[in-house]
Amino acid sequence: MAWEIRGKTVLITGATSGIGLAAARELARRDARVVMVGRDPARTAEAAARLSAEAPGNVSHLLCDFSSFADIRRLAAEFRARHDRLDVLVNNAGGVSKTRRLSKDGIEMTFAVNHLGYFLLTTLLTDLLAKSAPARVVSVASIGHRSGTLDFDDLGYEHGYKIMRAYSRSKLANVLFANELARRLAGTGVTSNSLHPGAVNSNIWSGAPWYAQPVIRLLRAFAFISVEKGGSYIVDLAANPQFDNVTGKYFEEGVMKDPAPLARDEALARQLWDVSASMVA
Repeated sequence: MAWEIRGKTVLITGATSGIGLAAARELARRDARVVMVGRDPARTAEAAARLSAEAPGNVSHLLCDFSSFADIRRLAAEFRARHDRLDVLVNNAGGVSKTRRLSKDGIEMTFAVNHLGYFLLTTLLTDLLAKSAPARVVSVASIGHRSGTLDFDDLGYEHGYKIMRAYSRSKLANVLFANELARRLAGTGVTSNSLHPGAVNSNIWSGAPWYAQPVIRLLRAFAFISVEKGGSYIVDLAANPQFDNVTGKYFEEGVMKDPAPLARDEALARQLWDVSASMVA
């Protein structure tokens, strides 16, 4: 039977604004049961209420601060308490930090939120995804992964921190993780893919340095795509039947492409998995 998103349970992180909100809205309109995850209680409740008015009965919400492993574990436990299946997990929550900061667990913030947040939540819910198979994991990465590097002796950039270095590293980790997850879930009926949704006109770069803001404003006016367009690429990977058996792939604005050579390094992906598991233990 071809994939049908109607009636499926979809968990979307980073769902209160930008492409996450746009994807949540469209999936709810298609009669998926959408669980929106946000960090701020008021903003999350407000966003969920707006979507509930548009798609009554299809929207609920949960809270999570992805800079905290304890909070991610609480989110997974709360989701399990309320839902007996998970058909689609959309890993979208993320951000950037113009200066080097540490998470609540003492890990460089960008890597902690953008990569380890994906890793921990997904691994906590993998058995539920498998139980619900066919199921899908969609991880929002970035074309920025192409300039990313991994240095396991200094993952957190204690030396030489720069905003784009940290961001690109976290996005490279996203693609490596999505590909390794696909290999580990082979034969379970759970697919795992990653995507670059395009240069989206959202607030993710509000934390960029002051000197970059004029360029960002110019790009937002003339070059960036809408959040609805960016969100549509998430929706496609989550809902389109043509991706029933597609796994371990990377997409840029809806087109399947080879990721960077480092992102295709299976040994590197296994090492990142093992290091990530030790970091969140």
